[in-house]
Amino acid sequence: MSDHILVLSTVPYEQKGWEIARTLVQERLAACVTVSAVCRSFYWWEDSISEEKECLLFVKTRSVLYPRLEARLKEIHPYTVPEIIALPIDHGSESYLKWMNKETRGIQEK
Repeated sequence: MSDHILVLSTVPYEQKGWEIARTLVQERLAACVTVSAVCRSFYWWEDSISEEKECLLFVKTRSVLYPRLEARLKEIHPYTVPEIIALPIDHGSESYLKWMNKETRGIQEK
């Protein structure tokens, strides 16, 4: 398993993305969260296809923090079923990965 992960999640608008990003970084569950510009998502919801404007969150963190990050994201996310997908970071700049480690240390890990 990779020590570092990229977690993807969508939110209904930028301001909500900024709020979630700030919370995750302040609580050191993520080293960095990037909030994308508005994009358009198509998905099944309650037996029909929905089309919505959304923003994508790119959450950079360590895999050991994933359970806490997922739980916290579910608490503060406006969607009933938020998209939360974690992808391993197999390769990356050594200095960036070290920085990620530094910025997400110091919180109680379970």
